[in-house]
Formats: sequence, C-alpha cells, structure tokens
Amino acid sequence: MPATKEFYVAIELGSSKIIGIAGQKKMDGSISVLAVASETAPSCIRKGTVYNIEKTNQSIRNIIRRLQDQLQTEIIRVHVGIGGQGIRSVVNTIVRDLDEATVVNNFIIDHMMDGNRATHYQGKTILDVVPQEYKVDSQFQLDPVGIECNRIEGNFLNIVWRDTFDRNLSKCFEQEKMPATSYYFAPIALADCILTESEKRTGCILVDLGAMTTTVSVYYRNILRHIVTVPMGGWNITKDIMSFHVDEMDAENMKLKYASALTNSSDVDPEMKLSIDPLRSVPQREFIPIVEARAEEIIKNAIAQIPSEYADKLVGGIVLTGGGCNLKNIELAFRKYSNIDKIRIAKEINVSVNTAKNVNIEENATICTALALLVKADGISSGRPLSEINTLFTSDNDTNAETSGTRTTSEMKPGQIQGAREREAAAEEARRRAEEEERKRAEEEAAKKAAEEEERKRNSTSGKIKRGFIDFFRKITEAEE
Repeated sequence: MPATKEFYVAIELGSSKIIGIAGQKKMDGSISVLAVASETAPSCIRKGTVYNIEKTNQSIRNIIRRLQDQLQTEIIRVHVGIGGQGIRSVVNTIVRDLDEATVVNNFIIDHMMDGNRATHYQGKTILDVVPQEYKVDSQFQLDPVGIECNRIEGNFLNIVWRDTFDRNLSKCFEQEKMPATSYYFAPIALADCILTESEKRTGCILVDLGAMTTTVSVYYRNILRHIVTVPMGGWNITKDIMSFHVDEMDAENMKLKYASALTNSSDVDPEMKLSIDPLRSVPQREFIPIVEARAEEIIKNAIAQIPSEYADKLVGGIVLTGGGCNLKNIELAFRKYSNIDKIRIAKEINVSVNTAKNVNIEENATICTALALLVKADGISSGRPLSEINTLFTSDNDTNAETSGTRTTSEMKPGQIQGAREREAAAEEARRRAEEEERKRAEEEAAKKAAEEEERKRNSTSGKIKRGFIDFFRKITEAEE
C-alpha cells in the first residue's frame, strides 16, 4: 500500500477499550476512514480513565504502530478524547462591579474567564469551561460585548475531574518519542456529531451508554447545561449474568443474544431454557429479572442526573447512543422509567462516513465517539512515508516536546481543551496578567489619592491662607517692578 499523504488520527480512551482511527476530511464535509485499530484495555483503562500509565502507553503505541503499518506513513500528532469516570459539571458565577457605566469589551470577558479558571476545587482539575448566560445589569445576554452596564455577572459551567486522572493521562501521552497530542472533551465532540440543532435548541438529554460508564449531557437553548458520568454501564449487566457461574465471554454472548431491558410478561415462558453452551443452560424466568433489574438501575441513575430546573423543558427528548443502546427494548425501558415519550437511538454520527477497502466499521454506536473526534481533529497527523524512516518512534519523531504553543481558550474549537502543560502555562499567564492589572490599579489608586489629598490641602483653611500670602507677595513684587 502506498503511503497516505494527509490524514488525521483520533484516539478514544473508551471505558473498556482503546480505539484508534485514521481518516481524511473531504471538501463536502464527509470523512473517509482509512485505518482502524483497537485494543481491549481492562488492565490499564478503568471506566475511561488511565490507572496504569505504562500499560496504557504501551497499548497506545501498539495502536499507533498498527495504524502506521496500514497507512505506510508515520503519525506525528494524535487527537485524544477525554471522558470517563469522575467527569461532572459545576456552575460558577463571577461578578464584576464597574466604577461607572462601562461598555463591556473582550478584555472584561477574558478577565472574568481568567477569574473563573482560577477557581479551585479540592482534588479536581477544570477540564473545560462552557459559558452560560451573562447578566448585564438586570438583563441576560449570551454575548454581552458592546453593551453598557454598571455590573456584569458571568455564569460558567466548569467541567471537572480528578487531579489524579489528569496527571496519569498527561504522563501517559507525554512520554518520550510519543506523537504530539491535542486533547478534546469527548462528550462535547460526540454531542456535536449526534444531536440535531433542533434538539440542542429545544432541550434534550444525550445518554452515552458505555461498557462501564454512562455519560449524561443536558442541552438547552444550544448550550450544555449539565454533564455527569455515572460509573455503571453494559458491563454491569454482563457481570450479573456471570452470577449463573459462567465466564465473562459466555456472559457477554448471552447478553447480546438474549438480554432485554424490558420484557412483556406474556413473552416469558416458564419452561424455556437459554443455552450457555451445548451442556449448560439458564432458565429464562431467572435470566430476565437479573437483566431487567440492572437495566432499570442504570436508566434511573441516568434520569436522576437531570437538573430539576430543566426537567420540564426538554422538548427534544432523550437521545441514546453508545454500545448499550443496542440492548433490546432499551428505548421502551427509558420511556417507562423517565416518563419521556420522545426517545431517539443514534447509532451513527450526522456526518457522512466512507471507508477504505479492508476497513470495516460496525454501525452499532460503539465507534461514534472515535468518529466524532476525527471530525473535530484540527491538526494534520501525517508525517514521512515509512520507507524513509528506519524505525518507528525514532528521535526524529519526538514531536510531543514541541507542541504548538500555549493556546488560549478563544483559539480553540468547542470541545477542544488544553493539555496539562498548556493549562499550567495558561494559569501562569493569567496570574501574570492579574498581577499586572493589580499593579496598574494600585498605581491609579495611589495617583487618585495623591490628587485628592492635594485638592484637600488646597481647599483647607491653611491652604487658602498660604495661597493668600503667595498672591499678596506676588502682587507686591509686581508693583515694585
């Protein structure tokens, strides 16, 4: 296969496996998938987060090598989706009282953003910030720049996760001779490629049913209002089936073949046996309650994450995606336990996807996040043809130390986030700007006080007497001359 000239590479750290995908973007907005590689990662990825750095790094290197072999081109940049256990959102409010009627400009907004970014959450790192509305005096505005006011209040949705997860991810991708890395918040990338504009505008819930996690995102008026990851998913059903004394592989196969999130009582046959293998079977009447109980728990936990202020505003309903949406009757179960009638299952992204020869993609929603990351990728991943390189991951390919520089949030696309090094540099820059602003404010305050003191002295009795003497002697001097 000849070397591929230009492509992008996305890596999804799923809750049970790592997926790498390489593709090209077409002028019509579609993407063409050129190569796919994946590895199960139960020993290094736990619920979508890195907990064994060395094993995760090795799995990623294996995926990159396999992609390079398929493409016959080195990979110099990868675009990584961040998500999984511990993700949650917190609303934060920053207020600025202005001395007098002032026209809001970008500097004021940036200063508020810096103040919000400086908010400290014990043991947590701010991954991304989604601005909500701004309250300008008494009016709410999505874009306050150019409006005159005396007071501005900014409401921000801070997406946070544990510091340990952030450190482990950084160590994993910043090891020697790894390609440069761009990070994206996977749930936002997925939402942009799954939800319609109408669903986001009128309000909806996106439920990504993964193997070990379920991520719930709430949108209203085109803005992400809430997000949280529940640490349970399809694997919990598999684990429950294992209670019938079957191994994990047989339990997974039984789930795919027999499991249903909701079963009509008339469809239960007390005498039916569900085959495990040629020698063993499980009574259907015992199998069904095990599956339904866990499915009900997952669904109710997902629905419980919806903030009360949006519960009656979500006209767009519920959109289900992820591997768990393949569970039979999952749509009926969500309708029953949520009391929301409008349910849509999304097993494909809303971008046209073509595949190269010998590349197979299952249309069962398990690869939607990886495809969404590929759509969002903004940096070319292709390097030199392998024929020009003696070995993979050579010192010439050590581009991770030479990143594209510290990007501000305004320079990044929605869903794209700063890496750990960029966040540290941005925090340092924000501190520097704050110190500079504080210095200028102190100088202005000192000058103002000095002027007020001078004016006070000038208007005091002693000041008036002093000026009177000065005027008197000046007049005498002028008369003598």
